Amino acid sequence: MEWDGAVNAWHVAGDVYRMGRREWLTEAGWRQAHRHGIRTVIDLRNETEIRRRETDPPVAAAALAGFDVVLAPTEDPDNAEFRALCVPYLNDPASYADNARLFPDLLAGVFKAVAAADGGVVIHCSAGRDRSGMIAAMLQDLAGHSDEAIVRGYQRSMRGINEHHRRAVVPHPHERFLPDDVLLPLLESRGESLLQFVRSLNTADYLGRQGVTSRELAAILAKLGRSAGPQVG
Repeated sequence: MEWDGAVNAWHVAGDVYRMGRREWLTEAGWRQAHRHGIRTVIDLRNETEIRRRETDPPVAAAALAGFDVVLAPTEDPDNAEFRALCVPYLNDPASYADNARLFPDLLAGVFKAVAAADGGVVIHCSAGRDRSGMIAAMLQDLAGHSDEAIVRGYQRSMRGINEHHRRAVVPHPHERFLPDDVLLPLLESRGESLLQFVRSLNTADYLGRQGVTSRELAAILAKLGRSAGPQVG
């Protein structure tokens, strides 16, 4: 998505999109997103991560007035098992299953936020790769996307944030730009891990077990451009 300033912004399905941290958008970018129908921003970060940086563009309050920002973190960073498994943070689809196992209520909260959202939805984390990648893969599963499409969605987010690292003014504390001879094997292995996660999870059943109602699921499917038929509950 060519919203000015947006990093790693992509269409997921229907009226649902994903991207990196929202503070990268310029005021023009927010107005472009609004014209595109976006009305709800779901932030997957933890509260301690949410802050402006000196390099972030200034944005007038009026440009943000048309958006509802919902905080819906996917993890508890203080959880000891999570910290041991995901060092220095969730950065590989091989860890998604553990995230879903450890924090089912948090993941369900993200999908409830999608169900309740007004207008188009953009989901974001920090890089727009892994937390948003996990949720996007689950959304694509609900939308009925093919294995190839789900893997491609994650791989393009890997390429997107990698390109950002290449030209970033402020270096990332843990990551650097990867040349193709390093990146390509990672694209393949992480794509395989992503597909294993989403196909073993069965997103609709998983969400149902965590309290996402059939009406909420129908609302999510509608956001994704897919009909669920008559629903109860």
